[in-house]
Amino acid sequence: MHTCIRFACCGLLGVTLVACKKAEPEPASVAPVQVAPAIKGSIRLIVTADAVLYPRDQANIVPKISAPVRRFLVNRGDHVQQGQLLAELENRDLVAAAQESRGQFGQAASNYRSTAGAVVPEAVTKAQSDVDAARESLTAAKKLLDNREQLFKEGALARKLVDDAQVAYAQARSQFETAQTHLQALQSVGKQEQIKSAEAQVQAARGHYESAQAQVSYSEVRSPLTGVVTDRPVYPGEMASAGAPLLTVMDISKIVARINMAQDQARDVKVGNEATLAPSDGDMPVTGKVIVVSPASDPNSTTVQVWVQADNPGERLRAGQSVHVSIVAATIEGATLIPATAVLPNAEGETIVLVVDDKNVAHEKVVEIGAREPAMVQVTSGVEPGERVITVGGVGLEDKAKVRIMKPGEEKKEKDTEEPKDTKEETPEKKDGKN
Repeated sequence: MHTCIRFACCGLLGVTLVACKKAEPEPASVAPVQVAPAIKGSIRLIVTADAVLYPRDQANIVPKISAPVRRFLVNRGDHVQQGQLLAELENRDLVAAAQESRGQFGQAASNYRSTAGAVVPEAVTKAQSDVDAARESLTAAKKLLDNREQLFKEGALARKLVDDAQVAYAQARSQFETAQTHLQALQSVGKQEQIKSAEAQVQAARGHYESAQAQVSYSEVRSPLTGVVTDRPVYPGEMASAGAPLLTVMDISKIVARINMAQDQARDVKVGNEATLAPSDGDMPVTGKVIVVSPASDPNSTTVQVWVQADNPGERLRAGQSVHVSIVAATIEGATLIPATAVLPNAEGETIVLVVDDKNVAHEKVVEIGAREPAMVQVTSGVEPGERVITVGGVGLEDKAKVRIMKPGEEKKEKDTEEPKDTKEETPEKKDGKN
């Protein structure tokens, strides 16, 4: 009977201990996190955008005449110098025309020399001789008329002879006046006009000859710039048409990224700002500078075009390639900075950070972000310098949650548990010293 009562009491005590065990509170969870203080410092205002690369200079070389291509001296990919001969067009007819014009020019020049050096002086000399001869004839005719008039007055000569002398005198005077007028015309007008006429013929012949020479020179296609041949759509023997590109030469020793940038971004960008161009294919970035900021926006897209020029050593970058451009628009001094990993979104779509107080409790704060860099961001409101923000372990962490600050170099583990000290009780076996 006593044995049965003992077993009944032990069973009742076991049930009571199990009920007490189930009533114990669950241990509180503590999130391990890493923190960093908000600091005062400088940060760069970086404007980013996508762009397409263009050559620094480009020429679609168009022939000025239509003629078959006799031969090309370069191929695609060849590097050429400014003024280098790239192609030759058929020009035998043009060469013949130039030779004919050259002969006409030489003939006109010879005629000019003859006119200025011989013809005009001879004409003046002859006119002067004619004047002198007419003057002597006039003088002789005057003397004859005077003698006959005197003899007629004395009655020693007939009237008819006097009349004949008067006619001869009138003819001599007319010839003298004509010769004198001709001489004066040659000396004042005719001489210069003949020389000018011969000179004009020379100039006309020279112009025709130079035009023919230019036509011949157009059959030689030369590069207007130093660069590389990127296109050659015509083959030897085909007709090269005036107005259609025969070759394309690009100078890609420097490349230009043309960015269509939003107006609010372009507001901070200035000529001379440093920039970085990161190719979309993952190639090494290159550095450059802003060389153009358009003073007007595109009326269709309301964007502002910005040009960034960079060196292209080894011609690694190609025209038409896509790049991501980062422009350092300004440097902000005395800004409140936090690590970029501390910035999180919340359920309402706001930008927040989790600030840890001196009791290791996390508090959610809504912040406004200014300039951004890959590692640090500027906080314009919401956080003060010196406050600790969670940089690792903040995702999914609730407001006012208890946290544990991880030591530098400590690896993040699962959430720690914190057991209440006043709930631990020893088992009856330990109390009694029994198993």
